[in-house]
Amino acid sequence: MIKNQSVNAWIEEMKALVKPDNVVVIDGSEAQYEALRAEACSTGEMIKLNEETLPGCYLHRTAVNDVARVEDRTFICAKTKEAAGPTNNWMEPQEAYKMLYDIAKDSYKGRTMYVIPYSMGPVGSEFSKIGIELTDSIYVVLNMAIMTRVGADVLDALGDSEDWIRGLHCRCEIDESKRYICHFPEDNTIISVNSGYGGNVLLGKKCFALRIASFLGKNEGWMAEHMLILGLENPKGEVKYIAAAFPSACGKTNLAMLIPPEKYRKQGYKVWCVGDDIAWMRVGEDGRLWAINPENGFFGVAPGTNEKSNPNALASTRKNTIFTNVAHDLDTNEVWWEGLNDNPPTNALNWRGEEWDYKKYDKADKVGTSGAHPNSRFTAPAENCPCISSEFNSGKGVPISAIVFGGRRAKAAPLVYQSRDWDHGVFVGAVMASETTAAATGKVGVVRHDPMAMRPFCGYHMAEYFQHWLDMGDKLGDKAPKIFNVNWFRLDDDGNFIWPGFGDNMRVLNWILDRCENKVDAKETAIGYVPNAGDIDIEGLDDVNADTLAELLNVDKDVWTAEAKDIEEFFASTFGDKLPAELADSLNTLKEKLN
Repeated sequence: MIKNQSVNAWIEEMKALVKPDNVVVIDGSEAQYEALRAEACSTGEMIKLNEETLPGCYLHRTAVNDVARVEDRTFICAKTKEAAGPTNNWMEPQEAYKMLYDIAKDSYKGRTMYVIPYSMGPVGSEFSKIGIELTDSIYVVLNMAIMTRVGADVLDALGDSEDWIRGLHCRCEIDESKRYICHFPEDNTIISVNSGYGGNVLLGKKCFALRIASFLGKNEGWMAEHMLILGLENPKGEVKYIAAAFPSACGKTNLAMLIPPEKYRKQGYKVWCVGDDIAWMRVGEDGRLWAINPENGFFGVAPGTNEKSNPNALASTRKNTIFTNVAHDLDTNEVWWEGLNDNPPTNALNWRGEEWDYKKYDKADKVGTSGAHPNSRFTAPAENCPCISSEFNSGKGVPISAIVFGGRRAKAAPLVYQSRDWDHGVFVGAVMASETTAAATGKVGVVRHDPMAMRPFCGYHMAEYFQHWLDMGDKLGDKAPKIFNVNWFRLDDDGNFIWPGFGDNMRVLNWILDRCENKVDAKETAIGYVPNAGDIDIEGLDDVNADTLAELLNVDKDVWTAEAKDIEEFFASTFGDKLPAELADSLNTLKEKLN
């Protein structure tokens, strides 16, 4: 089946290392997948759920020591530490290969090697890239079949090319002391050992689509970003596209699948989801920035997903979905998680597979007492989403009108503001930060800097990543998307959220697109352009009046003076003299305007 000589040579090399009993090439056929599902159910690797209510759905439990991405075990193995940069863990490549091969040696004995040819992005698109992942886990095969485009047509598209990403995953003994997720950007290689959790072993996701792809993008002149892509359709049927980056717990998936408020729905507004997590963007023939979602599914956090918070995400899980580390209702053979509804099952197993009593739930010990692990997941096909864009499978992508950054800030950032130009927009993204909550850390307001929401995912020196953004702006010129910052999480003096969020965020998106089309003016402040109060539609919002909106849009000089000092310290301590001059200039401009 595989004719590509470079692929076959690498598979033979890996077979000699891990010594599988069998080798199976994944051809993408439903018959093959069904046989694998049956095998996984026979061994207990997966559990088939209620076929009437959750057709084609399965439950999987990872090891209790293997439930999330492990940043401290994730490495960029560039030739020099300087190339990896200050935000990454680094290991010398040859040292890393030796360590990983020693761990992986003979680890497939008694097991099958599954060869997964997959495409990130529509097969054959100029945007797309191809990978081959080797794994000894049926769970990985079936998740990759949801999250990427898998099969023989991928090998046909690859042909004889040597331009593909190597991925080796070995479950080994799921030993957390020997768990490593290593990226070799100069070798187009990813190796993951001693994990079975999706974020560490679905090598097409963060590993390829961000860490490796960001490095490829820098070298090849395109961008791989941790961004959702949505299309906003107005009553005239015109659709404009927005790409947006937020750190975790800031509502990225909710925004990607936003349902407009009733008032807007009646007028004919619609929102279409192109992607909820990753955007690959290139300069198109028309000089504009075009984007695709390289993924084919959603790897979403289950807890908190419900009919109110994100009905489109919940609907996406109704069929052909794999649930990981959620509670199993034995009476109905369905799944449940905290925040799904107010009816926890009375006869259930928790995410560990133990008998579970929901009455003993203790918010202070979520991991120990919850039915579903706080990081439990669903892997759902994107085609299930009721608001999936008609352009989802378009090989040419969609044109981006606006780029939006955002974080969770109690007082600093206004509801929305626009950068003065592209270079200033890069600064706005580079200084992105979110404040921790009491539930997460015991302290409120601790600022965590996460530039462009890429801090854990940039595959090379982040100062060079900033420079790449600046270079892309030079390429785009006056056709560059406008750049904005939003903050849905502004608090009043009593600690209450001022803005309603969720569907009402569309009111802000409308202003953003109006600015892109020069339909409204704005007020210049020290940080950028802030809306004139009358240009944000608050009609029908019970808790937001003119005074509230003024507070939401206020730029507090004292708060921003402190913010500028924090940014200066962050830049100096993290990037030093590697920081691009344009960002230092933007910081100086901010300080001057504040004075």
